[in-house]
Amino acid sequence: MTHKLSVSRLARALVLGCFVVLLLSPTLSAQDKKAPPGTSPTKQSPPAFQDLELQVLQHRAIEAVIWGMPAVNRDLMYQAMLRETKAKENQMLYWSRLLDWKNQTLTPNTDVIYLTPYFDTKEVGPVVMEIPPADGGAIVGTIMDAWQTPLEDVGPAGADQGKGGKYLILPPGHTTKAPDGYIVLPSSTYKGYALLRSIRKSGSNEDLAKAVEYGKRIKIYPLSKADNPPLTTYVDAASVLYDATIPYDIRFFESLNRVIQHEPWLERDRVVIDTLRSLGIVKGKPFAPDAKMVQALNAAAKQAHNYLDGKYSDLTKGPFAPGSRWCFPERMGLVFKAAQEQFADPNFYPVEDRGLLLSFIFFLPKRLGEGQFYLLGMVDNEGKPLDGSKTYRLNVPANAPVRQYWSATLYDRDTHALIREMSHAARSSQSPGLQVNADGSVDLYFGPTAPTGKESNWTPTDPNSEFEILFRFYGPLPSLFDKTWGLPDVEPVK
Repeated sequence: MTHKLSVSRLARALVLGCFVVLLLSPTLSAQDKKAPPGTSPTKQSPPAFQDLELQVLQHRAIEAVIWGMPAVNRDLMYQAMLRETKAKENQMLYWSRLLDWKNQTLTPNTDVIYLTPYFDTKEVGPVVMEIPPADGGAIVGTIMDAWQTPLEDVGPAGADQGKGGKYLILPPGHTTKAPDGYIVLPSSTYKGYALLRSIRKSGSNEDLAKAVEYGKRIKIYPLSKADNPPLTTYVDAASVLYDATIPYDIRFFESLNRVIQHEPWLERDRVVIDTLRSLGIVKGKPFAPDAKMVQALNAAAKQAHNYLDGKYSDLTKGPFAPGSRWCFPERMGLVFKAAQEQFADPNFYPVEDRGLLLSFIFFLPKRLGEGQFYLLGMVDNEGKPLDGSKTYRLNVPANAPVRQYWSATLYDRDTHALIREMSHAARSSQSPGLQVNADGSVDLYFGPTAPTGKESNWTPTDPNSEFEILFRFYGPLPSLFDKTWGLPDVEPVK
């Protein structure tokens, strides 16, 4: 009797449950109601979930921009080489004169001769890069992998200590013992590049020509041809518009996809594989986002730009010296240190600060402070952004702490590239005709027009935009770091 009652109650419960389901199902689509027998109707995602899904996707895309910035930064420069010149991998791209505004890379130096060989070991195997001894000039620079992680510095502040040397770049997983006589650089990626600068002894045309010729003593070739090295092909980019500024739109993800397709996954980045898959970036598959995905990625890239720009503005809160508006934030120094160690610390991986740093510069040195050092200026002595419509003065005290030279270079605040259409972008201790005060100091001027009689000490600005300044110290001396020599703030000219 008990058993029959239980069955009866169960039957009534099932009937009631079915009734409730039918009662609560008026929102089923016509397609769902007409589902063929034996199949389950397709459940539509509620609007709230669709909104949440879009938010998650855009958040992942923002994180992908921050994480992928170093590799995209380098790929954009490489793409500019392919697009604007006839140079190829394992050749030498160089500028036969000082840079002008047509070099639209991130905060470049306009007082040196640039040489940027892009290498790829995937097909040719280990690659040799020969740096000449510092007997008639000096090369300052760094060899980096595809993520701009420094493999080694070169020249007087590098592994060869100015004696010259053969740097051997090994592809990922290379196990064959390297021959004797090489400075061996195992790389975790196939592609990479070197940022090399040939330093002038003075601002004269003669020394400029010597710096170019000295730089062209650098060689690059496959190790397989080391017994009879082919001549290095040099391609001059001095006359082209070399635009490698960061595009905060779908092009960023197209660049990131190129990197993912060519390079092996690094163990430290495996967690990103699934994140990128949700954005349509999958190793071995084409990146073909539909219109809806393109719209979402464009929006996310713009948000990433806004976020990074806000973090960038915060850098002024990390002064290099007490009371100074010039900054070299401590956390940026931590990125340099982590990169120098190949991010070996399992408890420290500064992805966000790395992304921020590589959104406004384009290399990471192995030994920061030995070959060069930088101070960033974004505001005047009152903490106000540097306005291109105003005129400013910077007094550089005598006895600047450098073995080689100092310079002050101006950049567009928004792009971090040289200000377009300007006649020149910097003044330095090597600038011809630079006026020096009686006490040995130098007054530099920045503004839309030159103060009367100060043309040789003036750098032009765009009156329609804000700007920033990088003050460089080449061959920095201890008085810079112990703060016994200080750089005053930029002051508006009343």
